[in-house]
Amino acid sequence: MKKLILSLFVFSLALAISAEDGHQLWLRYQPNPEPAKVQLSLWYDGCGTVAPSPTIELAMKELQQYWHGSPITMEADCGPMHWKKGDDGFTIEHKADGGLLLKAHGRDIGLLYGAYHLLRLQQTGQPVNPCEEHPAFSLRLLNHWDNLDGSIERGYAGESIFEWFHLDEQLIKEYARANASIGINGSVLNNVNASPKMLTTPYLKEVKKIADLLRPYNIKVYLSINFATPMALKETKTADPLDKNVARWWKKKAKEIYKLIPDFGGFLVKANSEGQPGPGDFGRTHADGANMLADALKPYNGIVMWRCFVYGANHKGEDRVKQAVSEFKPLDGKFRDNVILQTKNGPLDFQPREPYSPIFDQITKTPNMVELQITQEYLGQSRHLVYLAPMWQEFFAFVPAQQLKGIAGVANIGLDRNWCGHHFSQANWYAFGRLAWNPHLLSLDIAKEWLAQTFSTDRKFIDDMTIWMETSREACVNYMMPLGLHHIFKFDHHYGPEPDGFKASYPLEWCPVYYHKADKDGVGFDRSSKGTDAVNQYREHLARTYDNIETCPEELLLWFHHVPWTHRMKDGSTLWESLQYHYNSGVIWTESLQNDWHYKMRHFIDEQRWREVDERLQHQVENAREWRDVCLKYFGQFAEKQ
Repeated sequence: MKKLILSLFVFSLALAISAEDGHQLWLRYQPNPEPAKVQLSLWYDGCGTVAPSPTIELAMKELQQYWHGSPITMEADCGPMHWKKGDDGFTIEHKADGGLLLKAHGRDIGLLYGAYHLLRLQQTGQPVNPCEEHPAFSLRLLNHWDNLDGSIERGYAGESIFEWFHLDEQLIKEYARANASIGINGSVLNNVNASPKMLTTPYLKEVKKIADLLRPYNIKVYLSINFATPMALKETKTADPLDKNVARWWKKKAKEIYKLIPDFGGFLVKANSEGQPGPGDFGRTHADGANMLADALKPYNGIVMWRCFVYGANHKGEDRVKQAVSEFKPLDGKFRDNVILQTKNGPLDFQPREPYSPIFDQITKTPNMVELQITQEYLGQSRHLVYLAPMWQEFFAFVPAQQLKGIAGVANIGLDRNWCGHHFSQANWYAFGRLAWNPHLLSLDIAKEWLAQTFSTDRKFIDDMTIWMETSREACVNYMMPLGLHHIFKFDHHYGPEPDGFKASYPLEWCPVYYHKADKDGVGFDRSSKGTDAVNQYREHLARTYDNIETCPEELLLWFHHVPWTHRMKDGSTLWESLQYHYNSGVIWTESLQNDWHYKMRHFIDEQRWREVDERLQHQVENAREWRDVCLKYFGQFAEKQ
């Protein structure tokens, strides 16, 4: 009996040891029993003997603990004051003695990024070839929509990791390490719907603690600000950006921030949108507001990222997707040189599919950066397996990376043990970082990288799951809003279908019926030259293509046109038949994925993560069926009268 109990105990212990909860993300490195041979060569430029920087020490530690290959020599300058001008890149070369040479291009962070590159190759079983790597964007930021009370707007993975006045320093270091491993170099710590309290001294002292923890990983901190902060704190009578007292207040506040955090990155601003205060409240322009803040930050090399997501009272009756261009094009060229306009990838609001925002065509004299949403607000949240890299690649096919100053991603990170709620949602955090470094990487290759590091290097597992990940976004579009349908979600929480949604107490442009306009004659929003003329905000050849119902891509057909139910699609089916086909194919996809995972993937990974993913996939099937059934029933009442 004792032997049986002992055997059961040993078996249970083995299970506990082998179980994984996802907290390690894609950083499941196996320690080297003997420290790897890593040598540092500092270039002494007359600066005497110095210790390696904290960043270099991190790079050496990572390689010493986890590198299993050839000896590595790292070359770097002797200290921060002596770095040559350069970027965050690195070079890897083969040495004649069989070792490797890792060189920074000009800053010590290149060594840490190079170290993670080597460990990525090791984890995925790829050869170490000579290479030279440079990031495509100088700004590679996460935008956290975290509130001071710990809640997260559009967060689906628990509460905020930034627990003000009770900071978990170890957790923040783990967060920093994960970001550095994929090249992310900035973090906006709080919600764009910002509390004025964020800029009070007690909170700024907490921000300093976070900045100190992130700094060795080359991650700057930024803050979202409430434009009316000085007035809300009752320290000025107005927030008018042309008021001298207001400008003086912001300059004083900037001085306080930079005294605490010398490398503070700057401000992110949501103004005059969805009820947030802004310069428009005082009869001023976005340029007036942004420039006042930019002047306060300029002495410290800080930047202002001014969001172009604006719509509402100033544009009554205007198509919502046109409002950003209407607002900002007249101001192009009127912003200070340390102002960057930050625009969502699409003109509406992170929909499963929408065309790219035409503001990237219209704004040419002011730096732009793109805002992507990693958290899946409109794509099943953390309950659905939807890999977003194919969607982001769709954007970069229209907006070349060289047109952009930077890239920001609305983070999907929370206090859940696996960070992201759904184990496969981690892939979107990872893919964002990889594309922020190199937007020319293929989404398929990124998926394979992530799967090999996160779950298993088994070739069949990787090949099968890569196919599912690559097709997941298109499947989501199919079972939610195919052929250009958009924004027919339930009010407020944006989960589940509500095509009949209308509330008189809401602005019409928040209501699903505003966007699909289904009636006996057809369905879809007419943005052609005969409708709202949104097509003509795009570059000329695309405007012509989108304007013609016969040449408009079918995946955007109902975005740009109100189409008769009997309209013949390219495959010969009617529009109504095509909608039915897409909804049903989306559901079949989810059922097939769930079946494949349940019966074929279990032996590839640990029990805990297999089970947790399996439960999420079961729910995804149920929700996809709900989308299909609700939408086809609703639209059918119009279509089947034909």
